Amino acid sequence: MTETAFESIPGSGNLLLLCDHASNALPPGGLGLDAGLLSTHIAYDIGAATVTRALAAAWGAPAILGVWSRLLIDLNRGADDPTLVMKLSDGSAIPGNRDADEDEVARRIAAYHAPYHAAITRELDRMGDKAVILSLHSFTPSWKAVPRKWDVGVLYDADTRFAAPLMQRLAEAGFTVGDNEPYTGALEGDTLNRHGTKRGLPHVLLEIRQDLIGDPAKAQDFALRLKPILDAALKDMSK
Repeated sequence: MTETAFESIPGSGNLLLLCDHASNALPPGGLGLDAGLLSTHIAYDIGAATVTRALAAAWGAPAILGVWSRLLIDLNRGADDPTLVMKLSDGSAIPGNRDADEDEVARRIAAYHAPYHAAITRELDRMGDKAVILSLHSFTPSWKAVPRKWDVGVLYDADTRFAAPLMQRLAEAGFTVGDNEPYTGALEGDTLNRHGTKRGLPHVLLEIRQDLIGDPAKAQDFALRLKPILDAALKDMSK
């Protein structure tokens, strides 16, 4: 069986939407995981794919989404990152990764990671130097029983051309915004670094708290609320 490494939504314009952790799908065998864990945040970014598709449809913009769980391989990591294939995630052991040696990791890179990033490269090559990258992720409402105060996090590497106006616009719209929180966007070899920083392109990784987009209706509504804010930030950026 031929396995597809990514989903590509065609579109036009200079904004490219990405969703590294769109899916909780696993190949046959499921890495030996309890099926219940596949509905949790360790398997994918809950709600992020729906928001990505809704924004792509609203703009008519191109989008590229991962089609396999982050537990199989994390597309938002460099190929040499030790967390590329996780053996333990938020306290849950991943049986199918326990014995993943260098050869198995290399096989997964070739089958899933490399094609995904090659597709991004091709799309950015087509778009040229006016391209802007928006990557969609989500985060849990609390971490180790401590509630997180942010509604959204705006992550970026060294380039704030898109991030700064977006944070301002989100705050003006009433969101509690994390500046490179609850995670940092400055990770060597990750999606932003590889396709944004190293190409000199403006970029943002937008993290959305999962209770705001936890079902398809909420995610669709959130995307509709988010689009004019993004439009305003992109316009600010071009001034």
